[in-house]
Amino acid sequence: MAMEEFRRAYARLCAAGGAAPQEAVLRRLRELGGAPGRGRLDLAAQSLSLETCGALGRLLPGAAPFAEVALGDCGLSEEGVKLLLHGLCSNTTVKSLDLKGNNLRTVGAEALGKLLRQNKSIRSLILEWNSLGVWEEGFSFFCQGLGANNFLQRLDLRNNQINHQGAGELAVALKQNASLQELDLRWNNIGLLGGRALLNCLHSNKTLKRLELAGNNVPSDILKAVEQAMDHNQDRQTILSETQNRAYILSKEVLSLKDEKTKQFLDLMDTIDKQREEIARSGRMSAARVSQLQEALDEQHSIMNSLKAKLQMTEAALALSEQKVHNLGELLNATKQGQTSMAERHFTELQQQKQEGADREGRLLRDLSAASEKNLLLRNQVDELEKKCKVQQDQLFQVKQDLTNTTAELKLRTVQAEERLEMEKRRFKQSLEDMESLRVKEVDHMTQHIEASERSMQDRIQRLEAIRIALEEELSQVKAAALTERGQAEEELIKVRNQARLEEQQRLEHLEEKLRLMTESRDEAQNCCLKQKQMVAEAQAKANQLSLHADGLRRRLEELQQDLNSKEEEKVTEVNKVKVELQEQIGHLQAERTAQDGLREKIAALERQLKALSSNHREALLDKEGEISMLLEKLRMKEADISRMREEEAQRASFLQNAIMAYVQGSPLGTHSSRK
Repeated sequence: MAMEEFRRAYARLCAAGGAAPQEAVLRRLRELGGAPGRGRLDLAAQSLSLETCGALGRLLPGAAPFAEVALGDCGLSEEGVKLLLHGLCSNTTVKSLDLKGNNLRTVGAEALGKLLRQNKSIRSLILEWNSLGVWEEGFSFFCQGLGANNFLQRLDLRNNQINHQGAGELAVALKQNASLQELDLRWNNIGLLGGRALLNCLHSNKTLKRLELAGNNVPSDILKAVEQAMDHNQDRQTILSETQNRAYILSKEVLSLKDEKTKQFLDLMDTIDKQREEIARSGRMSAARVSQLQEALDEQHSIMNSLKAKLQMTEAALALSEQKVHNLGELLNATKQGQTSMAERHFTELQQQKQEGADREGRLLRDLSAASEKNLLLRNQVDELEKKCKVQQDQLFQVKQDLTNTTAELKLRTVQAEERLEMEKRRFKQSLEDMESLRVKEVDHMTQHIEASERSMQDRIQRLEAIRIALEEELSQVKAAALTERGQAEEELIKVRNQARLEEQQRLEHLEEKLRLMTESRDEAQNCCLKQKQMVAEAQAKANQLSLHADGLRRRLEELQQDLNSKEEEKVTEVNKVKVELQEQIGHLQAERTAQDGLREKIAALERQLKALSSNHREALLDKEGEISMLLEKLRMKEADISRMREEEAQRASFLQNAIMAYVQGSPLGTHSSRK
């Protein structure tokens, strides 16, 4: 389809220029369009008119539907060649151009020089059987274009009548050119001087791998020196390709290491986020637990209020008794003293338990059995207290029965009993208020402690977030520095290879140091989390102790014991999870360290190989330079010997001639001839 469109455009341009398109060209384009995938415009041996050249020159700029153009033996005129090459100057798809056998002259050489200056896609140029070397100015312009070109790789200049001056121009162009790999100069008139000029230019040109000079009257020693220079350039190209491949492999390995480090950093940030979520969840659970404890305290207040109401009812019943009020007062005092002594003893025991619990906080997992035994003892004490309370309740019930039987006798002494009961009420209320104030103070202390712990946790989280942001910035800076260093290393890989390796090692050590710091910060965060969990556990234990002190009942002790067991199980499970996670992370870090050691060994081996190759290459270069200098010295000596031998031969010939002339003149034949 593309070749068909090209053919139509060609016909249209010819019609627009007032000329009929050539049938041979149309037929050839039609044949090429029927064979897709060739990508070659072959018009060889077709006699192209000036109008056809102009139409093709207008179609060639930009992207053409072919990569090769063959215009050999087309009998192109100077103006036609100029139009075609002008169109190819801005072409971006043609890779090969064949112009052999077109007798190109001055205008063609200048157009070719302009093409080589402007075109950036042509890799192969065939100019066989032309006359470019006849006109020195045009060939000089062509050589200038070749020197400015950095894309052409193959140039064929066979049978172009190039003399030693043209060879000198080519030598100057080859010193500037850095892309040409093959140059064919067979069957020209280069001679000895042109061969020497080309040989001298090969000292600065390191990209030319093939130079053909057969049929140019160039001495064999110069041809051998050219072959040696070509072999040297080929060896250099192979070494450069190997070093580039190795540098590419090393850059790939460095990029993979950077990707792994970024993945590890992201995983670490995910673990930190998870730990933060766990801390927030534990804070919520502790707040819910405090609210539950507050509700339990409210229930106890309601129970105390109901007990107060019952006490008022009993006081109203006691108001009816008069005769045994004194005995009842003594009994009540005795019971109150017993209750106060029991409460004091229980309070002292609870304080001792608090102190023991504070001492056992760090050894909670080991002393769980001892705590359970003490809880059993407390249960037994509570059972004994309950039994005593039941006995006292029975006594009170009996007293109530006695009081109901003696209500009539105790009416006269009700006033005194009411006054005493009012005093007792005030004392009891005072004791209750003291208990309530103590409870409120402890609850406030607990809330302040929890708020302080939450603030410290938030500060720690903010510091960790700042550390994470700083690490991300450092990572971005490291990435930018790596990109810039990579660009510099790609531009000047041969000059700064050792320095790049040292910088990569320092960067790896820097990243390892950062990873170590990150692990230390993670360990610190985990330690802080453990400390916060311990503080939460302390707060829960203190809340449990307050509930025990407020309740005084076996049911609450059992519930709190169950809660404590569940909390201990959760702590054990969390500790096991943290241990497993730490072991996994340690295993990952060890695996990464082993991988890094392996990569370091590989890099060291590659560096040793590069050093060995560079040393071998340097030795080979020195040997070849020594051989070249020896050959040059031998050549100079041979030339001196030849010149000396020529002078000696000339002297001998002159001596022989003089001797022969003298002999002829001195002989009788000579005298006879002179007489005649």
